[in-house]
Amino acid sequence: MATHFISGKSALLSARLFNMASIVATIIAPLLMIWIAASIFMYASIAHHPNERTVYYNRWAGYRFYGGAGAMVVVGQPLYSVFNDWRGLVLAWSVLFLVVVPMGIVDMIRAGREDWQDMTVEVDD
Repeated sequence: MATHFISGKSALLSARLFNMASIVATIIAPLLMIWIAASIFMYASIAHHPNERTVYYNRWAGYRFYGGAGAMVVVGQPLYSVFNDWRGLVLAWSVLFLVVVPMGIVDMIRAGREDWQDMTVEVDD
């Protein structure tokens, strides 16, 4: 058995990471398609973090991002066809923006207010 040290600062960063990347990808629209693919790997790696609070924040960030992106598959085309030009695209993107950004910022602030303790984890070699 080997022990690994996980600092509270590292657990906090992991708790905020998915939210931060989702916010950046949502604000900078060309990154959105890349982030949809890359986010799967980040989500899965943080989902198995030993700190339960880190997993909690990651889970809710995933719910928001994947729910918003999935909803855009369903309602994106009808929203786009309202104007049938670039304004429809902005309208569809705005819905995703309103789902991901404000609550992501709130979650990152909430995570920063928690008391993150250092922890050691025993793992098999």
